[in-house]
Amino acid sequence: MLQHETDAGVADTGSLVRRWITYAAGIYLLTLGVSLAIRANIGISPQSSLTRTMTLVLPEISQGTFNFILEILMLLLTYLVLPKDFKLRNFLSLIPAFVLAAFLDLNLMLTDWIALDAYAAKFSLLVFADATLAFGLFLMIRANLVLMPVDMFVNTIFKRTGRKWGNIKTAFDCTLLVMSAAIGLIFLGAPHFIREGTIINGILVGQYIKLYFFLFKKFSRK
Repeated sequence: MLQHETDAGVADTGSLVRRWITYAAGIYLLTLGVSLAIRANIGISPQSSLTRTMTLVLPEISQGTFNFILEILMLLLTYLVLPKDFKLRNFLSLIPAFVLAAFLDLNLMLTDWIALDAYAAKFSLLVFADATLAFGLFLMIRANLVLMPVDMFVNTIFKRTGRKWGNIKTAFDCTLLVMSAAIGLIFLGAPHFIREGTIINGILVGQYIKLYFFLFKKFSRK
């Protein structure tokens, strides 16, 4: 699960049961954060904007389902980029991907009642959503179990090219954003879900994770 050497300081190497519980809790909080960000309605992350846009093009298919389809495509691309390193156990990543899809649809249903008018309320909800999403990611990193196919693909590009991981992730996110905008223009007449909140999400999530790393290391030393 670890993506960087700095992750090692928070990785749990103890009970496997505890780590799976942590991982599942992380997935749930991540999808709750995504759902709340959608309800804020001022822009969402590149990956979410792509799958959310697809629900407008094909409304009979849920966002969770589109997210799972995206994960499958990423697993296929992972194999195509570096087939020699691909292992059968990589297919296990589809299990948490399926759980994520189910949690996402559940949380979208549970938050369906949220409809805010005031911009300050929308902004506050987005800030809280990003904090929740980032904490979910932090728990998944701490559990140190299995990468989602999307992250596995980014890591594979990193291994294949030797470029900086952060630059690859940024390029990947921008690609998803362009795809989302293009699909919106072609099928809906305009891009959807890409606003100032998309930029805010890109900034805040990374900063929140850094904060959680810092706090964990600080208090674990005590």
